[in-house]
Amino acid sequence: MEKNNLTTIWKGCIAGDRKAQFRLYQIFSNKMFALCLRYSKDEDQAQDILQLGFIKVFNKSHLFNEQGSLEGWIRRIMVNTAIEAYRRNAVKFTEPLEQQHTEIAESLQTPDNLDYQDLLALIKMLPLSYRTVFNLYAIEGYSHREIAEMLTITQTNSKSQLSRARKWLKERLVQLERTQ
Repeated sequence: MEKNNLTTIWKGCIAGDRKAQFRLYQIFSNKMFALCLRYSKDEDQAQDILQLGFIKVFNKSHLFNEQGSLEGWIRRIMVNTAIEAYRRNAVKFTEPLEQQHTEIAESLQTPDNLDYQDLLALIKMLPLSYRTVFNLYAIEGYSHREIAEMLTITQTNSKSQLSRARKWLKERLVQLERTQ
């Protein structure tokens, strides 16, 4: 999309123009939904996070100072909204693995054929507490200190969750390798 066109749409959003807001939603909703899905337990929760996130984008549009990219600013709001949902649902940090995780893992391709979608599916099988820390650290690039503050946990807990997530993923990849 042309920068001038996006600038025009964004100015309309700041002015409260519903058509401009809808257009901005159309431009970024698929990418932001994928982000929300990484932090949620299912698609319904991801959709809720997405909607709440866009409401915040439109209500706080005057706060965007155009120092960085608009997409980056929207992304940050979506991540923060997902973290708020995570806190609100008070997930325990020691979740048992469910049987469905094993069934999904068996349906994945072998490591030689493992593609991006398969890797995302494998990450999606992580218990929510592991997945949240893994996403924030490995994908979003936050430090353990920042993660601890966001999730109201200790830095040690953040490091432990990341370590467990990596171990869990490594074990699943080894299992997949053995089945080929």
